[in-house]
Amino acid sequence: MSTTFQLDTSTSRAHPTPQPMRRLTVPKIRSRKVDGVTAEPLVMLTAYTARQAQLLDAHCDLLLVGDSLGQVIYGLPSTIPVTLDMMANHAAAVVRGSYHAVVVVDMPFGSYEASPQHAFESAAYLLKQSGAAAVKLEGGEAMAETVEFLIQRGIPVMGHIGLTPQAVNVLGGYAARGRSDAEAAKITRDAKALDEAGAFAIVVEGVVEPIAIDVTRSVACPTIGIGASAQCDGQVLVTEDMLGMFERVPRFVKRYEEIAGFIEKAAATYAKEVRSRQFPSEDQTYQPKD
Repeated sequence: MSTTFQLDTSTSRAHPTPQPMRRLTVPKIRSRKVDGVTAEPLVMLTAYTARQAQLLDAHCDLLLVGDSLGQVIYGLPSTIPVTLDMMANHAAAVVRGSYHAVVVVDMPFGSYEASPQHAFESAAYLLKQSGAAAVKLEGGEAMAETVEFLIQRGIPVMGHIGLTPQAVNVLGGYAARGRSDAEAAKITRDAKALDEAGAFAIVVEGVVEPIAIDVTRSVACPTIGIGASAQCDGQVLVTEDMLGMFERVPRFVKRYEEIAGFIEKAAATYAKEVRSRQFPSEDQTYQPKD
């Protein structure tokens, strides 16, 4: 854990406080790739709450407050309905719960596409409301001007190419990208455009492996793969997917635990003990003092 706890004597509650350490920075992340090589791959996971951030923080270089929270937290059918306020509130919680990783927050659909100025206003709002260090937005060549505009005004940007979930209605689904020569060439152009615009890193999602490798070799900034290749400069997964919180997960997800089963088992045991009046026992109740 990267936090300690101090007791608030006025409320008798413990509050997390940072240990004396410096948080990683965007330039530090960018500098991990030297002459086209990242010696130690970057580790990124999604986080949506303060407690989740506390548990993940010490193990990650970056925490992504992804708009995937629309599906994971709110049960929405896609990321399209996610709002700026939803992203700002969850990002603020993740910032409060972390002291080591760089916190990156997704810009939701409709908050940046209209113009660079519109994107700046949205990005500035997210960073001011949350304290996050950077924003992430989807799109390649079409968004390069916006990326450069934001960076020139002090807002670090992580790009996102390949399978871009906010464009699911145009793409027609979540199939892997880059299978045709034309699509592969576009993905490479998108990556180069974002790199030249100044993106400090680029998420490469759902791209056939040879294209992901080519993209990684063709840009100076780190690439972070998800459903791409181990040869990317880092990896990201949705934390709930890798913990086995859902029955069905994408092909590219490795399930490191089956947390859903533990939760169901604990809930079933609790329900049984409540109905049989085994809980609460004397250990969980307040007895009269002698």
